[in-house]
Amino acid sequence: MVANGEQQHIQGQRIWAVRAARLFDGHALRAGRPLVLIEGSRIAGVDMTGAAPSADLRVVDLGDATLLPGLIDSHVHLAFDPDDRSKEAMADEDDHTTLTRMRHHAGQHLRAGVTTVRDLGDRRFLALSLRERYTAGSETGPEIVAAGPPNTRTRGHCWFLGGEADGVATVEAAVEERIARGVDVVKVMATGGVTTPGWGPHQSQYSLDELAAVTRTAHAHGRAVTAHAHGRQGMADAVAAGVDGLEHASFFTEDGVEPDWKTVAAVVEAGIFIGATEAWLPTGAMVAPHMAERVVQRAANFARMHREGARLVCCSDAGAGPRKPHGVLPYGIIHFGSLGLTHAEALASATSLAAQACGLAHRKGRVAAGYDADLIAVPGNPLQHLETLLDIRAVIRAGTIVSGRTASLP
Repeated sequence: MVANGEQQHIQGQRIWAVRAARLFDGHALRAGRPLVLIEGSRIAGVDMTGAAPSADLRVVDLGDATLLPGLIDSHVHLAFDPDDRSKEAMADEDDHTTLTRMRHHAGQHLRAGVTTVRDLGDRRFLALSLRERYTAGSETGPEIVAAGPPNTRTRGHCWFLGGEADGVATVEAAVEERIARGVDVVKVMATGGVTTPGWGPHQSQYSLDELAAVTRTAHAHGRAVTAHAHGRQGMADAVAAGVDGLEHASFFTEDGVEPDWKTVAAVVEAGIFIGATEAWLPTGAMVAPHMAERVVQRAANFARMHREGARLVCCSDAGAGPRKPHGVLPYGIIHFGSLGLTHAEALASATSLAAQACGLAHRKGRVAAGYDADLIAVPGNPLQHLETLLDIRAVIRAGTIVSGRTASLP
């Protein structure tokens, strides 16, 4: 634990360092009392020799702890109140109310060790506004990768976020608008969803031609496309349209789950990221019993997808419901460890692999020289016990210590 005054003293220096008993660098565990040098907002170097630092270097020694890259949650909705089941009321909400809630939720992520979030659905492009405030340094929060309002069919899934668009020409114009507004990624609702009446999760909202128009337009501007896709046909069409990511990838039918392993093979061949929204609190009712059965089946499918080479990114869909509060991602990583992934693979799924999915692999998701100084520390060895992720001892965001207390979820 570092006192606030001492934090300020450390952060006022040009170079300082943090040391722990071991380091997970985004791919593997490295022992030997690593020393991570920090200059400004970047990692200046990583010393694995275990040698004593120079006398003039200020060092924060965390003792028997493990340093890791800051976690990356590639699927969140900062604007969503997880306890509010009537999210459609957001359609008439003023911006100040929404932004206040978003800031609060962003803080919950940061305290839980999530230093980067990808917001895949906001109202009035407010995530972009909050992104700029954090980037400018006027406020402290996780880095935000923003999609703005997702493209959806008229009265389709999450229509209340303002992204309704029908037909090839209209969806092309909608994507152009998002590019002009400065989105980092384009989100499209290929199928219906669970939380919005009207379009079932198994139903396709867009044709292959419409989905192809989304990817063609976004890719022409250098933006990736990720598709919300629960249903079999919607997933197959999204893959055929050339999306870069699939969110949920549930293979829901009208009354169950029926995976199409040819589609999975195409996903693997194309290198498409699967946003496996498997993070939730372990207690409390999640959904109706028939949906709970589907979620269990989907998890088993994810285990097989992993065995077949799919790039599974652990993420949360934070805000979607009471068991998905903001900051819940560590529970998903723990769950990934039960799906046949090694603990190192589970950790990578929310660090180095998630950075790739978000287009940030050149500066996030690893502890290495030149990368962003986004770091967390947990007690002991998380490769032995992933549950240590629930006990965040320190959070460093862009070279600044922002939390030195154990994180807790609401």
